[in-house]
Amino acid sequence: MNYGVEFRNISKRYGTDASAPLVVKSISFEIEQGTLTTILGPSGCGKTTVLRMIAGLESPTSGQILVAGKDVTTLGPADRNVSMMFQNYALFPHMNVVENVMYGLKMSGVEKELARARATETLRNVGLTTFDERLPSELSGGQQQRVALARSLVLEPAVLLFDEPLSNLDARLRREMREEIRFLQQRLSLTVAYVTHDQSEALAVSDQIIVMNDGGIAQRGTPQDMYERPGSEFVAGFMGEAMLFPGTSLPEGKVQLGPIQITPKQSLPAGAVKVAVRPEAWHIHRLAQTEEHGLTARLLKSAYLGSFFEYTFETALGSVFVVSPDLTDVLPLGIEVRLTLADHGVSVVAG
Repeated sequence: MNYGVEFRNISKRYGTDASAPLVVKSISFEIEQGTLTTILGPSGCGKTTVLRMIAGLESPTSGQILVAGKDVTTLGPADRNVSMMFQNYALFPHMNVVENVMYGLKMSGVEKELARARATETLRNVGLTTFDERLPSELSGGQQQRVALARSLVLEPAVLLFDEPLSNLDARLRREMREEIRFLQQRLSLTVAYVTHDQSEALAVSDQIIVMNDGGIAQRGTPQDMYERPGSEFVAGFMGEAMLFPGTSLPEGKVQLGPIQITPKQSLPAGAVKVAVRPEAWHIHRLAQTEEHGLTARLLKSAYLGSFFEYTFETALGSVFVVSPDLTDVLPLGIEVRLTLADHGVSVVAG
């Protein structure tokens, strides 16, 4: 199978000193053609270095990089047929929209009228139909984003690279643009590597998520795999707002979490484990509504966020953070309730 991108045992250290620390540690992964892979992780984990190595802006210390089946490990950026879109868009302020989009084609020797026709068509593809003559300064942030996207797409790269593309946008525009990127990627069957530190962005746009930590790959899989079946305490904590509680795996296959017993999705040896619980997994029961089961909890903090409440409870397990969509039954501070767990949003990892 020809992958859009393939990393084979790639390591990277800066400088020539063999004692310098590795910023990327012997990682291997594949991005299937026509799919979007997000490389996700905290600051300093190596994700941007990985993207820059795909682009040819950095060279690996060891290992092999393939793009569309071709070994590009030693090739420069111009010889890789990849296109990179940066956070700041890097539009030329003195050129109008269509000139910005044409620029790469003209530099590649494409005749001017053909370059203009291709640029105009690509602008239509990203939803910009009447902006050809405008300068970047006359555009909104979202429109500038689309121009930068068109400038990358017009080159018809084998792989399109995004480095934190939405970090400069406000929340609503960020959601619109991530939907736009995903729609275009799927409609045009683009092969995309996408770097972000935003978990919700990664879940929304990806076919595959690679979570990096300290230069290595902590886990990779589909968004659903990563969210519902984290393989480690780090991934469980990083993918969303899971809280980790100490639990005990019992010989009969159940896991004991305080007074609550849960059935894990995987078989576990008996002993200490960690239970990752997402805020939406807790169900709240007023004492009159339930029998004597669940986790007794007293409400310490409450915040109304329009479509849901955020509650913080004091329990025998410690502080518990709960997101509740119930806007009709507003809990007063100090109330005692019981908490039970849903089947979703709960995962067990090694202790």
